[in-house]
Amino acid sequence: MVIMEISIVPLGTASASVSSYVAQSLKILENVKGINYELHPMGTIIEADSLEKLFELSAKMHNTLFSDKVKRVVTSIKIDERRDKQLSMSGKIKAVKDKL
Repeated sequence: MVIMEISIVPLGTASASVSSYVAQSLKILENVKGINYELHPMGTIIEADSLEKLFELSAKMHNTLFSDKVKRVVTSIKIDERRDKQLSMSGKIKAVKDKL
């Protein structure tokens, strides 16, 4: 599995609140099979079986925010991919908690 953290921010909106835009981009993930995702306060973590799938999803999420009201979108991505052993969101958390 490959894990990606993504944060998508529309600029120049009428309000400082962006939760409706976050919800709009997350709707892209709702019907995608073979992924797990978890929303957190500063972004979203997505787990998929390939890097290509994550790039495709991130492009769709980024592009869905453009409209007559949104002319600029800034997207930040972090990717974690291991090829020596299985990687998962829950496994990364468990590894840290086991050491506490």
